[in-house]
Formats: sequence, C-alpha cells, structure tokens
Amino acid sequence: MSPTDDLLAQVLREEAGPLVARLARRYADFDLAEEAVQAAVVEALGQWRRDGPPANPAAWLQVAAQRNAVDGVRRSTRQRALAERAPAPSAERSGTDERLALLFACCHPALAPEARLALTLRAVVGLTTPQIARAFLVHESTLAQRIVRAKRKITDAGIALTVPPPEQLEERLRDVLAVVYVMFNEGFVSSTGATQDRDLAADAVWLAGVVATAVPHQAEAWGLAALLTIQHARAAARFDPDGALVLLRHQDRSRWDHPAIAAGERLIEQAAALRRPGPYQLQAAIAAVHATAPSWTETDWLQIVLLYDVLARLDPSPVVVLNQAVARAQLGEPEAALIQLEALGDRLAAYHLWHAARAELLTALGRHDEARAANRRALELTSNDAERRLLTTRLHRRPLQDGS
Repeated sequence: MSPTDDLLAQVLREEAGPLVARLARRYADFDLAEEAVQAAVVEALGQWRRDGPPANPAAWLQVAAQRNAVDGVRRSTRQRALAERAPAPSAERSGTDERLALLFACCHPALAPEARLALTLRAVVGLTTPQIARAFLVHESTLAQRIVRAKRKITDAGIALTVPPPEQLEERLRDVLAVVYVMFNEGFVSSTGATQDRDLAADAVWLAGVVATAVPHQAEAWGLAALLTIQHARAAARFDPDGALVLLRHQDRSRWDHPAIAAGERLIEQAAALRRPGPYQLQAAIAAVHATAPSWTETDWLQIVLLYDVLARLDPSPVVVLNQAVARAQLGEPEAALIQLEALGDRLAAYHLWHAARAELLTALGRHDEARAANRRALELTSNDAERRLLTTRLHRRPLQDGS
C-alpha cells in the first residue's frame, strides 16, 4: 500500500467503529450511521489519494461522516423523526468502549456467521464493500445484500450497541473471538488467493488487542491476542520474493519480528495469571514454542505434543487432532501419526490440509505413489494460489532413493 493508504488504514482502525457507534446512538439508526461512515471512507480513498491526506485525518473523517449522516436524515422523513427523538451523544464514552459495543452487536448470535464477519470488517474495521468482496471472492452485490440483511436484523431485532452484561459476556465473547480469529486466518492464508487491499491479519491482531484490553479479566481474550501476535510475527518470512509459500520448517527465522514474539509471550503470561486455561491460550503456547526455537530440528516437539494433548481434551475437533498427529510424527512416530490421521478421513476428506499432511507422512514412510495421490487431491481442494504452487512443486519433485 502507499503511505496515504497506510495512513487511511490506521485512521480507520481507530475511528471507523467509534464513529458508527456515535452516529447510531445520535440518530437511533444503525444503517444510517454505517452508510454515512462508509461514504466518508470512499470519499477519503479518492480525495486523499488525489490531494494527499489532510492535516487532521481523524477530524476530516468525522466531519465527512457527520455531514453524510445529516444528508441522510434530510433525505428521509422517517430518519428525521428518529433523529429528533434520539438522545444526544454521550461525551463519557471512550472510543474503545464504542468500538467494543459495536463489535458485540456485529457478532450477535442472531446474525448468520458469514454476516457477522462481513459486518465486522465493514463497520468496525472500516473496509469498503468492494475490499471485502475481493478478499472473499464474493460478488459485490451478493456481499452488499448480506450486509444489508445483517443491518436490518440489528434494527428489527433491537440489538443494542452495548457490551453485554457480565452474565452474558463470556458466552457472547466466544462469538466475538471466533470472528476475529476467522478474520486473521483469512488474512494469514487467504482461502481465495485474492489480493488484499488491507492486511486483514494485521487488522485482526489489532482488533484482538482492543478486545483483550477492554475485557482484561477474560483469559481467552488475552490468549487470542497472544496467538495472533506471535503468528503474525512470522509474516515477513512466509513468502519468498516470487510469492511462493514458505513452510515453517524452511522459513528464515532472522526475518521474524522477535520483539513481537516477546510481546506475545508476555500476553500469554497475562492470560495464564488469570488461571482459566482455554484453547486460544494453548494454541498461543504452541505457537510460542515454535517461535522461540532456534530451528525446526531444535524445536521442543515433546512440549508441543503435550500441549496438543491438553488442547485435544478441551477441543477434540478434527483439525486439532490433525495437528496433534503431525507434531507426534516429529517425535519419530510417523506410523502412529499416520494411523491417527487416517482415522480422521471421514470428517476431513474435503479439507486440503488433511491430504497435504497425509502426503508428508506417506513420503516419510517411503510410500511415494500414495503420497503423490494425496498431494494431487490437496491440490484439487485448495483455491489459494500460494498453496497450489507449493503442492505443484511437491508433485514434480522426484523422491530420493535409498542411499542417495
């Protein structure tokens, strides 16, 4: 991105969510508020790129959004009536409070899961509809309708732009953390291979930090912030200069962001101090073992397997068991790992990484024809360009013969 786009992305992270929340309270209309801010974002994209950023970008965006909201009210008798009886904006709310309230509204369980992510990216993070559509390889009109339906649901169901009360917070927080995690994963390795206008992974790291800071007694919020911070610290080494995906074992660890890794470890300690272990914390601990190892061969695989054993008890999902098996293979147990992997076949037959992991184990056991078939199936199932290039390279690589 250009320096101007970098600045706009930063301003949107800080201002878009609070702006939507303030305007929604002022005019008692979420749809009006969200459209006003999005129109301001589009204006900024055009004007700032053409003329350069203003002296006070945040104030510029606020003025533009407020102007758009007033114009919207003037165009609608219904909205004007709502505006007249809406309460005045509260001066005591902080930007973080407003952003968190908006995030909980966008992740409300009454909304469809795909709508939660789209609405969060648009209203809280500040991405435009075309940007989100390109990121997920969805037609703009389809995505726009998804967002419209979600906003209408918020209005019709009377979903409040507030943080849930303590008795509901933990359950609702799970939905919020899940959306942030999906957002990070989409940016980390896009499911579509589409070019991003914004670094979704970096946005997700930032948003996880906002959530954890706002709910400091929730250990899993700190766990997710730690996990995403450590994973994103490897971003510079994940692709070679030609854009090919570089697996963890082959990455140049000198290119990792080691201060970020240290920050992630501190977040793990902050979560652990609350003495409420959970899946995100365990995943963060596993990521930290990888990130602090001098090399792939010097990784403490026993510790990773033990952490996966605990994680599998808390979250016995097939993907967790898959990663558990892959780690066990590094302890010199490829046969046992393959047996564990094969048992997941019914549930993960459509998951490309199951076939790719199975191919690696089959290769380690010298079963090269079966490995090639597994790699071919993984290639058929993924649409990510970088992963397809890696799998194609594997398919064209000749197996080493004994003694060679």
